[in-house]
This record gives sequence, C-alpha cells and structure tokens, in this order.
Amino acid sequence: MEPAILIGLCWLLFAATHIGLASRRVRPALVARLGPSSFSYLFSVVAIVTFGLLLHVLSLHQHTGAAGPDLGRFTPVRAIGIVTITTGVVLMIAALQSPPASTLALFIPGGVKEPYGLERVTRHPFFVGTALLGIGHVLLASRMVGVVAFGGLAIYSIAGAMHQDGKLRRELGEHFAAYLDQTSLVPFAAIVAGRQRLVARELPLAGIAVGLLLAFALRSLLRRRRSRRTRGHADASRVTA
Repeated sequence: MEPAILIGLCWLLFAATHIGLASRRVRPALVARLGPSSFSYLFSVVAIVTFGLLLHVLSLHQHTGAAGPDLGRFTPVRAIGIVTITTGVVLMIAALQSPPASTLALFIPGGVKEPYGLERVTRHPFFVGTALLGIGHVLLASRMVGVVAFGGLAIYSIAGAMHQDGKLRRELGEHFAAYLDQTSLVPFAAIVAGRQRLVARELPLAGIAVGLLLAFALRSLLRRRRSRRTRGHADASRVTA
C-alpha cells in the first residue's frame, strides 16, 4: 500500500476513536458504566496507542512512497516554511507557560476570564501552534507521506480548536460566547478587527524565548541529520560505481 494512504488511514483511526469516545452519545454512556476516572484512562490509552501507531508508521515510511510537491526547493517558500514552523513551536511552548482560558475554562470560577497575553493574539495558541507546525512541514515536504502526515496534523489541530469552542459555548453559555466575541482563532484577527489589543507586558516572554531556542536546536539537529544522510548516499553511490 502507498505509504501516504497508510498514514491517512492512521489519521482516520486516531480521529475516529478520539472524537468518537468524546462524542455526546458515547462519552456519557461510558462514564456511567466505567466511572469518570476509568473513562479518562481508557480515553488516554486509546489516544496514545492510535497516535503511537501513526508515529510508528511514519517513522518506517518517512523516506518512501510517492514524491511530493517539494515546494521547499523554492527559496521564498522554504523561508516561509521555516518561519511558519518556528512560529508554531514558539506558540506551543509559550502556551504551556500561560495556558489560555479556552483550555482552563471549566476549572476557572465563573467559567472564563478576560483575554490576557497570548489570548489577545489567538485564543488557541497551542492548537494554532501545532497547526502552523503542520502547515510549515507541508510546505517543505519532499514526499506525499510527509504532506499527509503533517497536513493531517494541521487539519486536526484546527478542527480540535473549533470543536472545543463549540463544546465550551454549549456548556458555559453567554459568558464564554462573550469571550469568543472578544478573541479570535486566527492569530491577530481580533487585533486587526479592533476587538482586542496587543499588550507586550502580558506576553509569556520566557516561553517565547524557550520556544525560539528549541526551534533553533531542532532546526540544527535536522540539518545535521540531513547532511549525514546525504553523505551516506554519496558514499554508497561511489561504492556502487
């Protein structure tokens, strides 16, 4: 089977089980039968197994299968891809330092709070970060297996953010609806529309710095791996010749 199709099937399995177990029909029935704690364990185990399968298949086939568009061969697109990936990593790490209300809304007294820090930029910094990570890799992918793997990550991240918004709006009502009206999923959209403003002192500067360092370290590591792989192919070609 074409590796890209296999990766796509793995994504469908992960998404179907993840969304299916959390659906309004399945989740209450399982919680009633198993209890909240046991359901959480089941949900986590299924997610880990199915996503682990996806990563395992990707590791086996990342350099095989049909060729992709390889847009990274064009310098401007490559630069955009690198900036997009770096921005994604920064948002993901910064979100860990300052979790948004969209993540903690059910645990905050009153349900929500005023947008703060990264929430003024996007109410889903971690989801948006993983989406940007996926989009950047799609731009740079040289094989279809990479396009499908990281395209799936981007699609699932955006769908996850939208699903969370809808779920919290149903559960928290008008208070969360007001929060949605003040913020945006798309970075800087609320600021451009005048519904929000950027406050530099509120930003998680430590998380942003760590994210930049991590992105640089990962970029350097991948470049060294690519260089070793290229030298290995060159040596093999000389031996064969």
